[in-house]
Amino acid sequence: MASTLDKPYRQRIYHLTLSGDSAIISTVFEVPKPERFISGVTHPEMLDKITKDSLIKRVGCAITLNKMDGNSFSGSTPGKQCLSSLRGAAYATSKVAISKNGIVSWDQGWDAQDKQVWGARKEGYDFVKKENW
Repeated sequence: MASTLDKPYRQRIYHLTLSGDSAIISTVFEVPKPERFISGVTHPEMLDKITKDSLIKRVGCAITLNKMDGNSFSGSTPGKQCLSSLRGAAYATSKVAISKNGIVSWDQGWDAQDKQVWGARKEGYDFVKKENW
């Protein structure tokens, strides 16, 4: 996602859980007062202050990532359920594909008339895996 270290595009917590043996559910949470944690990427000890109880669940924004071929997964938000007010949007959609080589994430915001008001128009952002952990 487009960002700088001092002005992040979006700060979220993603909680991944297995659903059977062929799907992963990615639940999205907001951090209250996220500006407090902007330096967390360079000072990870700051993130220790985030507690599970302080997180705000983004209702309607969870993605079920279904297993495709091999070890790849793909999924999207359901319909218009992920409400958003960013840049005039009424709702947001996210499509995600995960493979052994990286992640493709395509987030878009839509107004009440289903006109796109933010996000990539032709394809998602491609995050290429650089190394194994």
